[in-house]
This record gives sequence, structure tokens and C-alpha cells, in this order.
Amino acid sequence: MSTANPSPLWQPTEERIAQAQITKFQAWAAEHHGAPSDGGYAALHRWSVDELDTFWQAVTEWFDVRFSTPYARVLGDRSMPGAAWFPGATLNYAEHALRAADSRADEPALLHVDETHEPTPVTWSELRRQVGSLSAELRALGVRPGDRVSGYLPNIPQAVVALLATAAVGGVWTSCAPDFGARSVLDRFQQVEPVVLFTVDGYRYGGKEHDRRDTVAELRRELPTLRAVVHIPLLGAQAPEGALEWSALTSADVQPVFEEVPFDHPLWVLYSSGTTGLPKAIVQSQGGILVEHLKQLGLHCDLGPEDRFFWYTSTGWMMWNFLVSGLLTGTTIVLYDGSPGYPDTGAQWRIAERTGATLFGTSAAYVMACRKAGVHPSRDFDLARVQCVATTGSPLPPDGFRWLHDEVREDLWIASVSGGTDVCSCFAGAVPTLPVHIGELQAPGLGTDLQSWDPSGKPLTDEVGELVVTKAMPSMPIRFWNDPDGSRYHDSYFDTYPGVWRHGDWITVTSRGSVVIHGRSDSTLNRQGVRMGSADIYEAVERLPEIKESLVIGIEQPDGGYWMPLFVHLAPGAVLDEALLKRIKQTIREQLSPRHVPDEVIEVPGVPHTLTGKRIEVPVKRLLQGASLEKAVNVGSVDNVELLRFYEDLARKRA
Repeated sequence: MSTANPSPLWQPTEERIAQAQITKFQAWAAEHHGAPSDGGYAALHRWSVDELDTFWQAVTEWFDVRFSTPYARVLGDRSMPGAAWFPGATLNYAEHALRAADSRADEPALLHVDETHEPTPVTWSELRRQVGSLSAELRALGVRPGDRVSGYLPNIPQAVVALLATAAVGGVWTSCAPDFGARSVLDRFQQVEPVVLFTVDGYRYGGKEHDRRDTVAELRRELPTLRAVVHIPLLGAQAPEGALEWSALTSADVQPVFEEVPFDHPLWVLYSSGTTGLPKAIVQSQGGILVEHLKQLGLHCDLGPEDRFFWYTSTGWMMWNFLVSGLLTGTTIVLYDGSPGYPDTGAQWRIAERTGATLFGTSAAYVMACRKAGVHPSRDFDLARVQCVATTGSPLPPDGFRWLHDEVREDLWIASVSGGTDVCSCFAGAVPTLPVHIGELQAPGLGTDLQSWDPSGKPLTDEVGELVVTKAMPSMPIRFWNDPDGSRYHDSYFDTYPGVWRHGDWITVTSRGSVVIHGRSDSTLNRQGVRMGSADIYEAVERLPEIKESLVIGIEQPDGGYWMPLFVHLAPGAVLDEALLKRIKQTIREQLSPRHVPDEVIEVPGVPHTLTGKRIEVPVKRLLQGASLEKAVNVGSVDNVELLRFYEDLARKRA
């Protein structure tokens, strides 16, 4: 593995390394906190995990975190789960997110873009004014620290204002995108019992208007804890009876008052995709998210006041919360509300061009779709300001790295990153001072003791193992909602290796310190003792132009055998004939392993995904093992339930 990519695809220039915030931070931390002054990133990372307390203290000082009450120590209790960060400290996340309003009042904090692709700015002073007005109104409605406030909203400025106003009063924010159906939203919001609901009348996607008034009415009926509903007329409809008007709550000219809350006070609730059972309601803290996102966005993504930060996301995905935190570094954030491929596949590049994005984040799937569609970003768009293209959601295949390098710019920093909703951050990914090797994430993040372990808990190098984090991170959940004894939280991450976070991904940590992600370990393909991640299969198979998307499942048979079908969703006009079958099998045999040639290749009408776009592997496996649809999957978490019926029927026929 360590010699597979001997020469990097991209190498930062000496000037770029010198200018990077992480370089300046290392020099400062060496002078003030005993960090290594040489040895580059590898030495800094080693210090950051060996001297965890000192590192996180340095982060709070470097970014001038304002503690209204000082902390007693950095890390009170180190155990996982249950680490106690900065005990005694009080602060407010929203106060830090709005700090740039003092120095850059008339510059844009937000650029809002819809499917017309024309950016509309919201200045820092206007953002602060609206947060001030809305937070005062929330207090008047009786919202107190710890109360939950929910949003059924697209990626629009009002959603950012509502989140920040909620944090300002010490409330707990939670959101779903309006393409989620009522059952899916209720599976999430009913767990946390919100007192306020922000809603739209509908949204625009793919050139069409989608009316959501009936869904909103159902949410109001099924959420008995609501004291107020706030109506945002995105499509121009009148407010339903009893609802408050957004404009009335945000018209006052008042400065926000920030509730100073304990470091571990809940900031928001995020939800796992929850393909079986209710989604996990993951609670993260004001202080934990503040310091983790300052580190991740300020040091790893190298964002500052001159930058414009665009990540294609919806309010139902953790990347939206991560995007909003761009405000912490004084960065202008770009909110795009619309289809990722409307009116054509090049849409996201057009938005990057028109907003002057310096960091453009998207999904690996979008990059591969552009490659297949023959999009030429540098030819068709002016991307001179784009310094970095970052991808997440699934591993970026080697062909994706090459395509970005060839089609955007040779001196482009490509950051494939991987983390999770569980920590609302990255375990590994972007480092502006390190080279990029094809198919690899640059390095584990600072303060993240990321390792690859074998089943007995032995660290591995240049071999596939379980992704583990052996020391606490500030943004790890403080708890799950409705998990009074902590058993669901414990069982989710700590049941395999006691006291060590096991994330559920297969990874390789290479001897050069980079990281390769192979896919989910709970959907691993294990043939004759040789394990392979499903992501490796997808990367190979989906290079074939005839394959639009694929899904591979490995199923242990009652007789001790192992059945491994590959499901393929074909591109328009393609036919699964003998020639294509042969090419699929040959591709896997030659590029991956003869053992992982599928037993059958089956054409399907489509590949099911979670609402946040991840392929659904484990529920399909359960269906093929004979489970009923209701038991195999939480249908409210799936983008197209009808697609799952195909797999259910197939299981019935095979039985």
C-alpha cells in the first residue's frame, strides 16, 4: 500500500505551506506550548494526540475562544464514553459565529443561491440583527435553555438565523430537509419533543415547486409539545391558522443577548440515517462543536475572512451544520437551495463560479457523475478562485482524483474527507501542507488519535482494519436523546473495544501516514477469509460507462456457503448481455481479486439510498436473508421504498 502511489498527484508550494494557518499555528504553539517546531504535520499531529490537554488549550487560545467563566482544566474525565471537556467553563456558540459583524459589518456573511444560480448576499450586520430580533422573540415565547427548537427547512438564510437564535438563547436546534416525508420527520422530532417549529410552505427542486402544507399540518398535529409554529412563505402561501409570520419575528433592530451556557450544554441534535429502528438522536455540545469546528475549518480547511465556503448539502445532513460553522472563522458561507444537477450536471460548478467559492465541497458521487456526463469544469466555468475541492459522503475513487486534477486544475488541492454525523466532523482528510496521493485521505486530523485495528485490538499499518479513535474528541456525542442509561450510545461505538471508539468503517493507515477508506465494516465482503469493502467494488465497476450505479451484498448461507450478488443499475440504452457480464467480472478479477467476482450480476431498476444519499447495504442484506420490509428497514429513512420491494420479491423467489 505504501508504495502503490509513490509520487503525489499534488504537492503544496513552499509559499502555500508558509501561508497556511496550520503552519502559523504550529510555530506559535511551539513557542507558547512546547509543540515541535520542526517535523512538519506528522510531528504536530503526534504532539496533538500525546498532549491532548495542551493541544486543545492551544486551539482555544489561537482562535480566541471567549470563556465567560474560565475552565478548571481542559479534560476532567478522559474516559470514553463520558469524557468531560473544559469543566466549569461557560460560553456561547452563536456569539462566536457572529463575531465578524464587529469588524466586517457590511460584507456578506451569507450568499444565498437558488436554482436561478444568482447569489443574494446577507451582510454580517443584517445576520446579527435578525438573530437578535428572533432570539428575543424566542425568549418571549418562553424558550429556555435546553428547550428544543426544530426546523423543517431547506438550505436558506432563515435556517441559519433560526439555528443561531436558538443557540443564542441556549436552546437545542434540530432540523430536517423539506424533502423528508412526515413519517421520517416525526421519527426524528417526536424523540426530542420540540417547543417551536420553523416551517416553509414548500420548496423548489429540479425546476418544480413542491407544496409541503399538508405535511406541515400533519407535523403540527403529531407534535403535541409545540407552543409555536413559524411560517416562512418560500412559495408565497399565506400562513396557516395559528402560525406566526417569520417577517414579524425578525423585524426588530436589537443586538442579540447570548446565554452563557456550560461547555457541555447541548447545541443541536443530529440523526443517524437510521435504516433500521428509529434514527439515533445524537446530541453534541456548544463548546465541543465550537472548538472542533474552529480546528477543522480554521486549520485543516484553512478558511478565514477572505474565503468563500460552498458545500452542497441539505439541512438534513451534518454537512449543513458544518457549513454554518464556517461563520466561526469569519468566512462567507454559500447556501444553495436546489437540485445538485439542475438545470444540468454542471450546476454546482456554476454556483462555485458565481459565488467566487475558494473551498468547494461536494459528494464523491457528484464528481463521478460529472466525469460520466463529460462535464469540463475548467473549460466551461471560471474557477480561478477555487483553491480546494473537497468531497465526502463516500470514498472518492482514484478516477475521481484524476478527473479533478485533469479537468479543474493541475495545482488543485483535492481533499477527500471522512468523518461522521456521530462527531459532526472529520476523522481524516484535509491538510493544506501535505501532498495528495491518488485514492488517499491526506492524514488523520489534529487531536484525533485515529488508528486501524485488527479484531484483537492490535494497530495495523498498510493493512485493512477497523477505524478506531483511542482518545476522546470534544465533538463526540454528550449522549443520545432518550437513552437514559447510555446503553444505546455505548452499544453504537464502544461494545467491540471497551473504552475505544469503533466507527464501523474499514480503513488502511499507510506507512506514509495517509488514510484509505474501504467502506462500512458492517457490510464487509468476506470471502474465504479475505475481507474487502464494498466501496472498492463500486469504484471498479462504476468505471464502466454502462453502469450507472451498483450495490454489492455478501450473505452467509445456512449451509456455510457465501452468496455474493452484484446489483447493477444500467445507464440509459445499456443492456446486461454476455459481453457486459464478462467485462464486469473481468474488471473485478483483474483490478481487485478473483475471490470477489460476484456469484451473480442482477439488473435492478435502481439502488436505494438513505435520505442523505448513502447506499443502503445492510437492510438489503436483511431482505435477501428473508426479513420482511418492515423489519429490515425504517421505511421513513429511504429515498425510494419501491426500489426495496424489488429485493424483497427477489428474496421470495429465491426462497
